[in-house]
Amino acid sequence: MVQLDVKPVPEEPKAKKDFRVYDAESTDPIQVRVREHYRKQHRFQTVDFVRQMHKKWLGFTHDKLTVMECLDLLNNLVDESDPDVDDANLIHAYQTAESLRAAFPEKPWLHLAGLVHDLGKVMSCWGEEQWAVTGDTYPVGCRPVDSIVYGLESFKGNEDLEHEVHGTKNGMYEEGCGIENLMMAWSHDEYLYQVLVHHGTTLPDDALYAIRFHSFYPYHNSREYTQFETERDRQLLPAILELNSCDLYSKSESRPNIEELRPYYQSLIDQYIPGVVHW
Repeated sequence: MVQLDVKPVPEEPKAKKDFRVYDAESTDPIQVRVREHYRKQHRFQTVDFVRQMHKKWLGFTHDKLTVMECLDLLNNLVDESDPDVDDANLIHAYQTAESLRAAFPEKPWLHLAGLVHDLGKVMSCWGEEQWAVTGDTYPVGCRPVDSIVYGLESFKGNEDLEHEVHGTKNGMYEEGCGIENLMMAWSHDEYLYQVLVHHGTTLPDDALYAIRFHSFYPYHNSREYTQFETERDRQLLPAILELNSCDLYSKSESRPNIEELRPYYQSLIDQYIPGVVHW
């Protein structure tokens, strides 16, 4: 049984306007932590770096675990990029899943997507630095947009900015190429998506798309990079918005009773991601 470090829940729920606040000047310890995370991510995530991460992680040789076993590892992880939560990620996984279960009772596959959407963060449990695992994502190989957290200025020192191709608006991509064909900054999103596909999951495309791009806020929230999207992207975009509506705003709700919820989610795992997974 996993032992959780359960903290008291605030009496008043957090207002939506108070989520995702990134203060470039604040001395609050959490804001400082988040700012440092993105400073490293924006400087060091380049096309070459992401290619190295693909080679490192997409051989699926780091461990063999069931989904539940992997989820339990997240009880040891706090997301350094998140200004809204200082709890173990395991709690957030069940909060998101239960929020989706209440909002979309007819979509059990979405409940499971909510439970596992952050499972790729397990890379940090195996030693990967969090600036290469957590946080908002964006494509490498083209010029970053200013709606990315902390803006274009935060990419100072990133060698791709001076590249004759990678530093241009469309970079190494053609318009209409499809969001799935962009090389995203390496993160838990892409890693989990690739793990699930390699395993042969039967989760529907909507779930896989939402998992793969739920941290791509410049796209689904600010509607940047739309020159690359296709009709398929537009059709699947609502799945990201559904997941994120319960991912972000569930962080201030009451703590779930994980032991009571496990049988329901195990039944979904048995249906869509059964057995031992290669990570």
